[in-house]
Amino acid sequence: MSLLLACDVGADEAETWRAALSAALSGEHLLTSSQGAADDIEVAIVANPRPGTLAGLPRLRLIQSLWAGVDRLLADPTLPAGVPIVRMVDPAMSAAMAETALWAVLALHRGFFRYARLQGEGRWAPHGQRRADELVVAVLGLGQMGRGTSLRLAAQGYRVRGWSTRPTAIEGIETHAGEAALDTLLAQADIVLNLLPLTPATRGLFDAARLARMKPGAGLVNLARGEHVVEADLLAALDAGRLRHAVLDVFQTEPLPAGHAFWSHPRVTVLPHAAAQTDPRSAAGVVAANLQAWRAGRPLANLVDRQRGY
Repeated sequence: MSLLLACDVGADEAETWRAALSAALSGEHLLTSSQGAADDIEVAIVANPRPGTLAGLPRLRLIQSLWAGVDRLLADPTLPAGVPIVRMVDPAMSAAMAETALWAVLALHRGFFRYARLQGEGRWAPHGQRRADELVVAVLGLGQMGRGTSLRLAAQGYRVRGWSTRPTAIEGIETHAGEAALDTLLAQADIVLNLLPLTPATRGLFDAARLARMKPGAGLVNLARGEHVVEADLLAALDAGRLRHAVLDVFQTEPLPAGHAFWSHPRVTVLPHAAAQTDPRSAAGVVAANLQAWRAGRPLANLVDRQRGY
């Protein structure tokens, strides 16, 4: 049996993954191309593989994603049907996401983005300071990252309210589910943090109508997928002063094109899809554990539901 590593990333990053996986999967036959070995490949380890990469592998039995999001993988019309897909849940990546979320919430809460603008103008203008427990932070998406982020924010004293499409319980966190609950929560939240998976139901979630339901002067932090936000509608809400500031790590087109309005907008902070990167050192261990479970016939952790899209 052979394992195929299929990564459509830069050469240096691909080599980093190959080295980390080779170390964690000692004794395994890890290939970086299916050429001449398609009939021997039973497991594909993938990171944004090009469409068609996994077609023509007749013995393929498991697809392990190295990324947490699988929307691009599922969009491949040639993806073999019936083959289990496991998404990456990397503890190091979850911790990094919680760190970025905390930074963004703190900066919005304390007005640090405003201070950065004032520095550029050479102005000394301190403003008042609210306590963390005076702010409601809505965390949308309560998977592993959402859970860890909610708990991290709550530990800092914020009034965290979680939301997911289905009922989810997190000890010590007030959680909600369903469309009606989302609109109510958005009207209450001082800061909205999006960590939802991208599905047909969440694509374009933050359009003009949804943004209008948010609390006037609220901040938006999108660390999930660019397609969650209708960019023109967000710009209109910021220009109209309905929203105070947006922290964006993901965009409809990446890299963000030169000349895009987000680059120079005074109420937008741009990150280059760097809020939380998968750590090959820890992720390789996750892959090895999943492979062992699969071979032993044990249930697979973080198995993707193709119908739900995550």
